[in-house]
Amino acid sequence: MIGIAVRGPDQIVLIFLEHEMDLKIFRHLWGTSGAWAELFPRFLADGYIGIETSLPPAERCGEMRGLLKAHSLEYIPQIFTQGAGVEEHLESFLKQVGRCAEFGAKLINCHSGRDVWTAAEAEDFYGKALEIEAKVAVTVAHETHRGRVFYSPWTCAPILRKFPDLKLCCDYSHWVCVAERLIDDQADILALCAEHCVHIHARVGYEEGPQVPDPSAPEYLRHLQAHEAWWDQIWSSQQARGLAHSTLTPEFGPPAYLHTLPHTNVPVADLATVCNWQARRQAERFARRGT
Repeated sequence: MIGIAVRGPDQIVLIFLEHEMDLKIFRHLWGTSGAWAELFPRFLADGYIGIETSLPPAERCGEMRGLLKAHSLEYIPQIFTQGAGVEEHLESFLKQVGRCAEFGAKLINCHSGRDVWTAAEAEDFYGKALEIEAKVAVTVAHETHRGRVFYSPWTCAPILRKFPDLKLCCDYSHWVCVAERLIDDQADILALCAEHCVHIHARVGYEEGPQVPDPSAPEYLRHLQAHEAWWDQIWSSQQARGLAHSTLTPEFGPPAYLHTLPHTNVPVADLATVCNWQARRQAERFARRGT
């Protein structure tokens, strides 16, 4: 049985599921302004279960820990590997994963590697990254992101086939942009990714970019529905794998991801409204699954 509680017309629908998997929706701090002490209770009141953002500087870790605890919010840290080659990226990965573990994180979202690496370099990195993940005992989701190893379906799939324990954060908006098409013609790869996905970035891309201006606009309905079909596939896989929770972040970004009017840099949509609309829609869709 599924119960839904609505706090208001502009608030996220909260889901209470008695079946074996529920949906946890996180709010990204990308593009937000204001103090954490103001933002965190606002996001909690909007219905978000946690925060996703990069690791805070050392001097602000105590502040973030305190606010997360005070508002009973979960945390997904986002990390970014850096360096001139594989070994430096691995050193960067190890250091950041260690900080996340000290922070008490259970799930990490990682932008990993570089798009210019050879297949051998990518295999070297991910093989060793899995060893680090196992030692630290924190789940790492490697994001399908432009500029990184997983910038396209065709660089991602061979790595997944070689490393069955590798986990993904699926943000298909990047792949739609890179491929310049909705990628339904890559059904085998999408099915493979669904089996590895532990976290979703629910942004909607289109043929000319990684972010439609407003996913509620009717002119982008086919793009929204395509992405939703891919997320449905992930949810089905996660439930079949016995996951207790599915996590999702409506990770729409500010300008220049968000379109602006020429000569003014004025956004054509309100970022918070877009994120909340997407969060509500996906919560409602998840609640209707199986009914």
